[in-house]
Amino acid sequence: MLKGKDIISVSDLSKKEIEVIHERAREFKSDIFQKPILKGKTLAMIFQKASTRTRVSFETAMHQLGGYAIYLDWFDIQLGRGETIHDTGKVLSRYVDAIMIRTFEQKTVEELAKASDIPVINGLTDLEHPCQILADLFTIREKKRKFKGLKLAYFGDGNNVCNSLLLGCAIMGLNMVASCPDGYLPNKEIMERAIEISKKNNSSIRIISDPLEAAKDADIIYTDAWISMGQEKERDKRIHIFKRYQVNKRLLDVAKKDVIVMHCLPAHREEEITSDILDGEHSVVWDQAENRLHVQKAILSLIM
Repeated sequence: MLKGKDIISVSDLSKKEIEVIHERAREFKSDIFQKPILKGKTLAMIFQKASTRTRVSFETAMHQLGGYAIYLDWFDIQLGRGETIHDTGKVLSRYVDAIMIRTFEQKTVEELAKASDIPVINGLTDLEHPCQILADLFTIREKKRKFKGLKLAYFGDGNNVCNSLLLGCAIMGLNMVASCPDGYLPNKEIMERAIEISKKNNSSIRIISDPLEAAKDADIIYTDAWISMGQEKERDKRIHIFKRYQVNKRLLDVAKKDVIVMHCLPAHREEEITSDILDGEHSVVWDQAENRLHVQKAILSLIM
């Protein structure tokens, strides 16, 4: 079903395809599918942005599946000296079996996929973070045993993670509320696409600026860093604007009693989330991080 498929956006995947990825990830996590099924396969990993979880999970996934991963720093290869992404894709297609790229612009990933004869995976752009959200949805399924009828409330910047969450929730039938300050809302086109998808799945996608209203009766509370890579100069301004969107006890008190708290990491403690919540009984953050490995293995095994 997924062999040879590019994963550029969450919306590239159907509900059925996401379920197939999740079932394979469950098999990997439960240790009933531990075979070197990618023996002889090679993954090229292009990084223009720093990474911990994306790099380690993909590299470990390839190793555990019997394959090999090559780390390619953007500025250590010819891309850093002006070679086009098109030409890079053409050449890598002759050497490796798939490419994972972590970069700034979504169009860079799209151009790479268009030029390549092998599957291309979006490891993060400024617009989307599909692999993160596939793991997040897997974690929600693991903890809540369902998607239908659940409410996910996201707090903070309407960034790449928020954009992909909107699409993922819409596809799988979760209700999602994004609570973001004016000027930091999710991408308009993605928001509109998510709303259209949600209508077909009898779920809802909404923006609610008031954090307490957004958190009311939430099954899942999700946040991300307020200052992303490349936004360091805006730090003081952003902290001032986002401070009322902090995930803390005040928000959890109005959510459901069995609410789970999620964060894609890295976390800036006492900024977007307090330490007592990050390390508390409602947090599933460390399971969420671990599940990147299992879902990445599923993706790689299915597309390669």
